[in-house]
Amino acid sequence: MSSAARPLPPVARQHGAMEHSEPPCDLDAVRLQRLANVRAALRRRDYAGALLFDQLNTRYATDATNMQIWCAHNEARYVWVSTEGPVVLFEYASCAHLAEGLPTIDEVRPCQPFLYFLSGDRYREHARRWAAELVDLVRAHGGGNRRIAVDRMNHLGVRLLRAAGIECHDGFELMERARCVKSDGEIALMRESLRVCEAGMQAMREALVPGITENALWAVLHEVNSAGGGEWIETRLLSSGPRTNPWFREASHRPIEAGDLVSFDTDLVGPYGYCSDISRSWVCGDVRPTPEQCDLHALAREQIHYNTELVRAGVHTREIAEKAWTLPRRFVKNRYGVVMHGVGLCDEYPSVKHAMDFETRGYDAVLQPGMVMCVESYMGAEDGREGVKLEEQVLVTETGCEPLSTFPLDL
Repeated sequence: MSSAARPLPPVARQHGAMEHSEPPCDLDAVRLQRLANVRAALRRRDYAGALLFDQLNTRYATDATNMQIWCAHNEARYVWVSTEGPVVLFEYASCAHLAEGLPTIDEVRPCQPFLYFLSGDRYREHARRWAAELVDLVRAHGGGNRRIAVDRMNHLGVRLLRAAGIECHDGFELMERARCVKSDGEIALMRESLRVCEAGMQAMREALVPGITENALWAVLHEVNSAGGGEWIETRLLSSGPRTNPWFREASHRPIEAGDLVSFDTDLVGPYGYCSDISRSWVCGDVRPTPEQCDLHALAREQIHYNTELVRAGVHTREIAEKAWTLPRRFVKNRYGVVMHGVGLCDEYPSVKHAMDFETRGYDAVLQPGMVMCVESYMGAEDGREGVKLEEQVLVTETGCEPLSTFPLDL
């Protein structure tokens, strides 16, 4: 039987990734602080409240979860956050008990979905019923203010709210700004996510033998994450050998061969919903890396270290872009999309583009203490065979930054 066909052994316990029975901080304090951040953002914009469908935004505001991936593409649960009033969770049918004990929620109601899958040809009727309930909430708790933030919603819903005199404003701008600075408690939860993620990476490293498929190697990370209380992985970015260049090919049935470069990006949503977004590249098998592999890896490490030194409170994203490590010409075409980006429950604001892309796609923002940034590197030459992907996760401090990811960068 080939190594690719052998069932994978349980790896979570041996790598210390089992779920901790006690959280590393006061969860209710984190929950209430996050809700306070949302309400402070609402007050600054003079909104009566926020209507949140995006499952990461509902998670941030309430910490209520239910079928997160399914609900991410079905508008079947949502949250109303009053600026000066109740937080109402509109939960999926018969699921009100899932929010028991959460201090962030004042009331749970059954949702009134109007997506076609659940409503069929009655979706307009159901949408009118949905809108009437939301309009009543705004009138009851808005103090005459009819300006609200909405993050993601069917266009019919927006049209009905506007017809009732409700002004709908950008909820993603509101929530990205509210989420970008992390409390000490959030950082403690993120460290727990990273602990599980790096245990999974160690298990992957030990499972990386010639003959294992990309999919089978990627499954090891999923196993450890699930056993450690993690939730999902946002992408499948693992490739080997010639599939590593250019970047963004996802895991396949390809058997990994001795001497192949294997590059991956975890994009892992771990315990408590926090993201661990780090990348590594390794050589498969008991063989010496080729000079080309060593050169790619050394350049990627140099870029990571150089750009990490630019991270500090008060620096502008434009300044980082202008001062960032200069890509050798042969790597420009296949460059990674950003120099660095924020992270929290997922990839978050701000994002720093390369200087060559800044005028067309960049924006200026200021790094603040408590932001967490992921510093990126991808080295794949335009005419090259393989590519190296590295990424580190760091906490912005008053004097610079503190590494949060600790897994060795070794090739």
